[in-house]
Amino acid sequence: MSEEKVEHVKCLIIGSGPAGYTAAIYAARAEMQPVMYQGLQPGGQLTITTDVENYPGYPEGIQGPEMMEDFKKQAERFGTDVRYGLATAVDFKDGKHEVTIDGNKKITADTVIISTGASAKWLGLESEQRLNGFGVSACAVCDGFFYKGQDVAIVGAGDTAAEEATYLSKLCNKVYMLVRRDEMRASKVMQNRVMNAKNIEILWNTETVEILGEQSVEGVKVVNNQTQEEKTLKVTGFFVAIGHKPNTDIFKDFLDMDQTGYLKVQSGNTKTNVKGVFACGDAADKIYRQAVTAAGTGCMAALDAERYLTEEGLH
Repeated sequence: MSEEKVEHVKCLIIGSGPAGYTAAIYAARAEMQPVMYQGLQPGGQLTITTDVENYPGYPEGIQGPEMMEDFKKQAERFGTDVRYGLATAVDFKDGKHEVTIDGNKKITADTVIISTGASAKWLGLESEQRLNGFGVSACAVCDGFFYKGQDVAIVGAGDTAAEEATYLSKLCNKVYMLVRRDEMRASKVMQNRVMNAKNIEILWNTETVEILGEQSVEGVKVVNNQTQEEKTLKVTGFFVAIGHKPNTDIFKDFLDMDQTGYLKVQSGNTKTNVKGVFACGDAADKIYRQAVTAAGTGCMAALDAERYLTEEGLH
């Protein structure tokens, strides 16, 4: 590795998406000269989302990638230095804020804002990836509205799956819930809600073979993993609710997180257990996971970082 001068910045934002870009807008306007590394998926999960209809300010709705481009332009307009690159390691010990980019470039920062997001877990089917955004979704709350009065399927057996199935049952004609085992992991109260919804049909011991359709979802082929009997369900929407994984592995030696990897922040703000390091968006939020809530915590992180800089006499 060639020895190069370590770059020092006032505010380093790791990751993009609604949280990162909003943090950048606020930080730039506060003259914190933010530098953002966009990560593997510039724009975050919204870049694989087609129609976004629930973000305020877009009365006709907007495509996810276009919306993220708007956020990025706004951040750049105020002077954010947006760069391609992936944070591959951090060193936060002894009050240090050192971040390694792409395995070789080192940056130190007065403040670090983490907005690395979370990634939905998928089944791993070719048809699932091909139709992602065209009937396949990992967020019923985001996309359920598009399937009003239609028949849909949802995969999963935990609290999130039960909650999303119940949500879909209020919009859709019929909801097939595909459960891999003969029982659900969801809490009793959530299971009861599913059982009491007249239009939810639970298919036990059932796994997805393939999602059918060329341009959009037209059905799903499933198999009973005990009898090996295959059948096709005629659905127009297919929701995957088998969990999310926060993109936080590089912080595990330094930052407090729950057993799934979501970063822990103080109640009512975005402070982590390391002074000067703040977390926002889906990397620290396993409950709401919406673009608008992510943007809100991005704003909070920038304000928290600015207060920290002022208190430390760095701004």
